[in-house]
Amino acid sequence: MTQSSQQTALPAGYRLAEYTIVRQLSVGGFSVVYLALDDADRKFAIKEYLPRNLAERNKEGEVVVSHDVDRDAFNLGLKCFFEEGRVLSGISHPTVVRVSNFFRANHTVYMVMEYADGRSLGRELELAGGRMEERRIRNWFAALLSGLREVHSQRLLHLDIKPANIYLRRNGVPLLLDFGAARQTLSRRDTHFAAMYTPGFAAPEQYEHDRPLGPWTDIYAIGACLYVCMGGETPQNAKDRLAQDALAPACKVFRHHYSAELTELCDRCLSLSPDERPATVLEVQKCLQQTEYSKPEKPEGLEGSKLVGWIKGLRGGRHREGAE
Repeated sequence: MTQSSQQTALPAGYRLAEYTIVRQLSVGGFSVVYLALDDADRKFAIKEYLPRNLAERNKEGEVVVSHDVDRDAFNLGLKCFFEEGRVLSGISHPTVVRVSNFFRANHTVYMVMEYADGRSLGRELELAGGRMEERRIRNWFAALLSGLREVHSQRLLHLDIKPANIYLRRNGVPLLLDFGAARQTLSRRDTHFAAMYTPGFAAPEQYEHDRPLGPWTDIYAIGACLYVCMGGETPQNAKDRLAQDALAPACKVFRHHYSAELTELCDRCLSLSPDERPATVLEVQKCLQQTEYSKPEKPEGLEGSKLVGWIKGLRGGRHREGAE
């Protein structure tokens, strides 16, 4: 199969149940997301289960499994995708993408979600010059974690938290997008899907089939997002960190810009061992909600340089006074 055939999107104007496809919004290894309108011209984002390594679309628009050997894997992912839609449809939280409908068609499953105006956290970082002020980081992530707690209470993990999957509405409220139950299920079943992880944001245990996943896995990704929001590059791939950890701790590289409490929290979340990370999302949220925290460290010699500059300024003033 060619990549183009695997990723063929439904065309604009395609009628899907009571929705009309407007255009493709995004495509990934396991799904295609469309902008669609219902019969009342309301906007929705519709996510289609289409794992490109297992299936392709035929001329009739149906999703078909090309090789019988892949059928069990496809069906397993389909089941998880459907269950993900069922769980999300029961969650009503302002920071969790709302699923209003999910249905079967074209031999696959579609998830109908709210369509929100705004932009991704990744884009927001670009506009901010690559670094966010601490107050905004704390407010956004504390709100986001409130929704993630609700998700975890329903025994669902996100498993792909990253700036591209955190959306900021026009009113400033963050929104968590693109849950990955099907993606993660298939990835752990077959090493062929290892590349589907997002390097730098995926926790070490996501690469090791014999290690359990849990809330601690999403907490690692939150730590990676905090690291990037403070001005860091995408963290070193967790698999590489296990072999030789070269990730500079946030408490060292960002100590002149952010509080010790925030940088230490980031480092704890990014611990390679799940046991060394915060135990729960609630613990992370409480740390972020602290209203009193230390000021960033001042660079060494800053006060001395200010004093020297002040003395020079005085001397210069005296010279000018004498000249007059």
